Amino acid sequence: MSANCPRTGRRRFLRRTALAAAAAAASPRILTAGRTSSEIITGQGEHRFRVDHHCVELPDPYFWQTTHNVAVDSQSRLYVIHEGRAELTDHPSIFVFDHEGRFIRAFGSQFQGGGHGLEVRREGSEEFLYVTGYQQVKMFSKMTLTGEVVWEKYAPMESGVYAPNEDTDRKKIWGRDRFMPTNIAFADDGGFWVADGYGSFYIHRYDANAEWVGCFGGPGDGEGTFSTAHGIWLDKRPGRDTELIVTDRAHHTLQTFSPDGTYRETLTGFGMPANFDTWENLLLVPELHARVTLLDETNQVVAHLGTGLDALQADRDLRNKPDAWRDGQFVHPHDACFDAEGNIYVAEWVGTGRVTKLTRVS
Repeated sequence: MSANCPRTGRRRFLRRTALAAAAAAASPRILTAGRTSSEIITGQGEHRFRVDHHCVELPDPYFWQTTHNVAVDSQSRLYVIHEGRAELTDHPSIFVFDHEGRFIRAFGSQFQGGGHGLEVRREGSEEFLYVTGYQQVKMFSKMTLTGEVVWEKYAPMESGVYAPNEDTDRKKIWGRDRFMPTNIAFADDGGFWVADGYGSFYIHRYDANAEWVGCFGGPGDGEGTFSTAHGIWLDKRPGRDTELIVTDRAHHTLQTFSPDGTYRETLTGFGMPANFDTWENLLLVPELHARVTLLDETNQVVAHLGTGLDALQADRDLRNKPDAWRDGQFVHPHDACFDAEGNIYVAEWVGTGRVTKLTRVS
């Protein structure tokens, strides 16, 4: 990866018609729909889940302010980050729950108004949170699981892609020369990648000391460039070559790369894909177009979960109308993650916030 971040050379575009056909054919099966206290099941075949839209609740005086991302640690504790409101400077942005959904603690008020991505990473005998913030926050941070800051990083000015003073200016200004990090993926050598999903659309690589190494991507029409490089993940599923996956969200595709940033292929058939997680042979893709998709080790669709696109198309402001949400259906899945048993937590980009647990039943 070059220090001046040139666009990756274009290679042959690999269309995934089989994936698109499978996505169209695999409609979700909800055994009980509508607002009801009965059990609700979503999914198909071996991938069916019981739906609980109320798996976690915030105690007073806290309240949800648009949920964004979720992560689980080795003790099955759930971490949830919301965007938050910039004017509520004392309200935390990160909330922690035990495996039964009981509230443990809250912290992270420095992300209010721009809280976005978070991931848990084990380093030696300790686990840490890596958190990203956009809008006026414009930084990413390494924290302990109780909220103590290890370090904070701002726009990598050495990349040469940002406006002057973008590393110190906290004004909420949008543009391809601005730094609006969205998600983080971890490399095997102790380093990591940061996706500048709402800013420059570049993917930045950092070493194990959190020093900038290089970048790739940038704005463009695909095959190594992006329109909203929102989510990122290092795919190490068994039987596959290790790949870095990036959501090209506005193009409704996923792009895969070698760990050095060399473009490999594009996967089609998604609806504004937002991020990733993996468990055993499965790749998890939350999509803002009202569903969560599971792919197998060949990247073929095996299940769509909680599809609610019809309701969303009928009311584009559905995210702000919780009374109109349908049990068993999603509105805007923004992030999702597996726990150790293959259950799934989903955070949605909705005005009042919502975190759903999908418990495996098959």
